[in-house]
Amino acid sequence: MIIDFHTHTFPENLAGRAIGKLAASSRARNYLAGTAGALRASMKEAGVDFSVLLPVVTRPRQQEDINRAAIETNQYSRETGLISFGGIHPENEDYREILHFLSENGVKGIKIHPVFQRAAIDDIRYLRLIECASENDMIVITHGGYDIGFPGEDFSSVRRIERMLDTVKPRKLVLAHMGGWDCWEEVEERILGRDVWLDTAFSLLPIEPAPGTARTPQENPPLSREQFLRMVRCHGADRILFGTDSPWSGQRQMVAAIRDSGLDAKEQEAVLGGNAAGLLGIDGHKDCRKAQSRPI
Repeated sequence: MIIDFHTHTFPENLAGRAIGKLAASSRARNYLAGTAGALRASMKEAGVDFSVLLPVVTRPRQQEDINRAAIETNQYSRETGLISFGGIHPENEDYREILHFLSENGVKGIKIHPVFQRAAIDDIRYLRLIECASENDMIVITHGGYDIGFPGEDFSSVRRIERMLDTVKPRKLVLAHMGGWDCWEEVEERILGRDVWLDTAFSLLPIEPAPGTARTPQENPPLSREQFLRMVRCHGADRILFGTDSPWSGQRQMVAAIRDSGLDAKEQEAVLGGNAAGLLGIDGHKDCRKAQSRPI
């Protein structure tokens, strides 16, 4: 089984504008159009069984529509392979009610993004969200490290993540981008071995420039094969989750990168889907999407 733990889609009427804006700010090529249909076609091509959608609430009032859409998506996960997390903003004062509502409706986790939400990960507002999510047995996945569209901004820097972990000790926390995009040496020093999962999103392949832009090979290079292997084996292959950040990386290309990474067969099985299946509570059989349709 292959589970992509880190993907993004947008509503059909917004996808073109959203992708264009993000591609311009990041100077990174998008592999897909950013719609659910495009992602499902990519999954079929790459042999991906499930993709986890990670919506980002950039304004507090967005959470209601985003979370209703997540619940609806999850009603058809067995048919579509799409599993949606919920979203929440650090300024949502009714965070306890929101998280309880999501948990009661079978939503497995929430996505937070300190850079886009303009609050530091060690801010008290995030600390209470993460603690409350743990109380509801929910997964929290957060952007880790710097963001390609906001150079140098440290809202989710490794040092801030470390302070957050020391304060709240979350039960099910996933740090995207191998713990901290573009600052992996610091991740090795400060994060590896902590009680967290890391995902591989946007960390293993060179960034292709968006049309009309340019990038040098030295600009934001990906993890080397050697460093990736060292990080996986130091942290534990059982705590690494396959993620692509689709539409910003190709699913087929990322599966191939894991296959060619030097991980042995058992490690590959764990990283590509076994770990995520356990965390999400998904049946481990590859034909599980043919089972009767019901929320996961």
